[in-house]
Amino acid sequence: MADRTLTRLVARLGSNGRGRWIIAGVLIVLVVIAAAWIRLSGRETTDDAQIDGHIAPIAARIGGSVATVLVHDNQTVQAGDVLVKIDTRDLEVSLAKVQADLDEARATAKAAHAGGAVNTTVASSQLAGAKAEQLNARTGVELAERDIEAATAKLSAAEARQREAEANLAKATKDRERLEPLVKKDEVSHQQFDLAVTSEAAASASLDSAHAAVIEAQKAIDIARNRKSQAENRVTQASSSVDAAATVPAQVHAIQANAESADARVAQEEAAVAQAKLNLEYATIRAPIAGLVSRKTVEVGQIVQPGQPLMALVPLDKVWVTANFKETQLSAIRPGQEASISVDAYGGRTFKGSVDSIAAATGARFSLLPPENASGNFVKVVQRIPVKIVIDTSQDPQHVLRPGMSVEATVFTR
Repeated sequence: MADRTLTRLVARLGSNGRGRWIIAGVLIVLVVIAAAWIRLSGRETTDDAQIDGHIAPIAARIGGSVATVLVHDNQTVQAGDVLVKIDTRDLEVSLAKVQADLDEARATAKAAHAGGAVNTTVASSQLAGAKAEQLNARTGVELAERDIEAATAKLSAAEARQREAEANLAKATKDRERLEPLVKKDEVSHQQFDLAVTSEAAASASLDSAHAAVIEAQKAIDIARNRKSQAENRVTQASSSVDAAATVPAQVHAIQANAESADARVAQEEAAVAQAKLNLEYATIRAPIAGLVSRKTVEVGQIVQPGQPLMALVPLDKVWVTANFKETQLSAIRPGQEASISVDAYGGRTFKGSVDSIAAATGARFSLLPPENASGNFVKVVQRIPVKIVIDTSQDPQHVLRPGMSVEATVFTR
């Protein structure tokens, strides 16, 4: 019933020209309202946003007196440009000293290696000679023992012959004594008596010869025993030499350790020279990136310390927007969505951008004193989460945007 009434009303209004204009106006208003609703309902806006960017701190890596400052505040520099020079005279003296120490260490290492080779050869030769002398001495002892055995055997044989000669002499003497009174009585012939006398003389000579052989054998035993004693002394001395030379491996290890210690000192001095050269290079402070000089605090003649801040470089070609949206606004915000940035400093000038990423935690969580909601009374507060919005660099060829500027960020969620 209501639909037919509205149709009749539209038909009556459309029956004249004024009615048609009213209908058209109403339709336009409805279309504008619908478009505005669609447009405004598909965006999220926050004025808690600012331009952000990299800030490279420039600090001294060595201490010293500033000789030259080659930049001034808000100057544009390129990567590699010299910013500050520190007086290098002390550094050059230090480099000369460590270079001299390095030369001395190399000479010491060279001498240690050369002397080590000689001492190792000498010690090895001493050990080999001591072992050879010990072997020769033991061989001499064995030979002397054999000679003693042989001389003892000869002595036994000589003593046996001496006893035999003594027995023969005693028999020959008795024969002569028995025949001597008989020959005076002419009971035996003189020939038989002379034979007995000759036999006695021969037995006496044999006894003398046997006695001489015994004496000679005894001397041979004494000589052999003396040689054995000397050989045993040589064995003792050679054993002492071998024991002394037994420390040769330890000596060799000590020599090698000394050479390795000298090599380590060379490496240490080389590192000191490299560090001195680096310090000399650090005296010239260069720009690590291209950017604008800011917060310059260094002056000529100033004494700086390692790590002391001198200035900062801000690369204006790499800026972005950090927009802190309420957590209730994040339901439809996604990376890749288009964004609009209105900059307060330029009368609301608008820049286009896109959502890059959403922070992993709220800003309060990264604060110095994060809230502890588990203690005391709790009041629910809507938190804000940083959203990174990148700006199309082609819109800012003159780099007018500065980190810290306040902006109003709008993200189009549809």
